[in-house]
Amino acid sequence: MIQDKEGMLGHLRELRAALDDWERYRTITLEDLKTNRDSMNMVLHAMLVAIQSAIDISNHLIAGKRLRKPVTYRETFEILHEGGLISLQLSESMSDLAGFRNVLVHIYWKLDMDEIYGILQNDMETLKEFEKRIIEMF
Repeated sequence: MIQDKEGMLGHLRELRAALDDWERYRTITLEDLKTNRDSMNMVLHAMLVAIQSAIDISNHLIAGKRLRKPVTYRETFEILHEGGLISLQLSESMSDLAGFRNVLVHIYWKLDMDEIYGILQNDMETLKEFEKRIIEMF
């Protein structure tokens, strides 16, 4: 099923490390996120690495299962659901995070720190659920 197990393990390690960072950064206040550039950069980097790792893991699974090739990062998680690898709810939540990843990468200077703070506090559980599901498959 997985052609490049070492690559997959590498992405899982990156995901775990980024989630550990994300967990620590949840103690950062909204005010600190808005006013401290170092705090903002740490939070955004952990989010980006965690989400990108999940996308990379998904692409390994898609290739290993010979599922259709995604056109967008969002679609990656729809394909995993179509292939019976993740639930619809997880697919939708991960697709939203993939869309957020695009915002992080392409419109960095337009980020709404209130929205970022909400994601920091509320969306890590989605990635933890994804990680758990992947480990169960692996």
